[in-house]
Amino acid sequence: MNMEFWLPVRLSISVSFIAAIIVFVSGTALGRVFAVRAFKGKVLAETLLMLPLVLPPSVIGFLLIVTFGVNSLPGKMIETLFGGTLIFTPWAAVLASAVVAFPLMFQSAKAGFLGVDRELEGAAQVDGASKRQVFMSISIPLASRALAAGALLSFTRALGEFGATLMFAGNLPGRTQTIPTAIYVAIESGNMQLAFYYVIISMAIALVLLGLVQYFNRQHH
Repeated sequence: MNMEFWLPVRLSISVSFIAAIIVFVSGTALGRVFAVRAFKGKVLAETLLMLPLVLPPSVIGFLLIVTFGVNSLPGKMIETLFGGTLIFTPWAAVLASAVVAFPLMFQSAKAGFLGVDRELEGAAQVDGASKRQVFMSISIPLASRALAAGALLSFTRALGEFGATLMFAGNLPGRTQTIPTAIYVAIESGNMQLAFYYVIISMAIALVLLGLVQYFNRQHH
């Protein structure tokens, strides 16, 4: 196997890792907010945050193009700041993967924080700890297994993202071609052996990650 074979694998892992970091931070923060606070419109807001989980990938890809395309305000701002468009770049693949993976991290984080003993947090605040100290030293450690499971699920989901990535980031070999798009191209060109190799690699990574998720879920319960 030459270096070109490994390019989609390396890109997929890199894209998924960056996307997982983004959704870990955002999903943990929002999961905490939705676990402990009641506010008007909460049900609607949570429904909107969970939409990427059920929307067709083509719809997500379309919405990303409309939102970050060259004719949109965010698209024009990105072009002004960075001298180019976001579409058909590795960062477009990161954004598409982060969007589809976010609901998994959000739900895991919310479930983890719902399981934290509020009396324990309250006692720490009575003893003089700030909200930030309580969050970092009590809430995060107690929800850590759920957060770890969410991060692994998010990485796995990002690794398997195809439709939105193909529409928004394209399929440029060595630049935006991930494992799923490489499999698609290999099958389209009749190279079933190449597709089989990528499928095996993808399944192996997914099995390891899902095994770790099961481990953290068992520890959590």
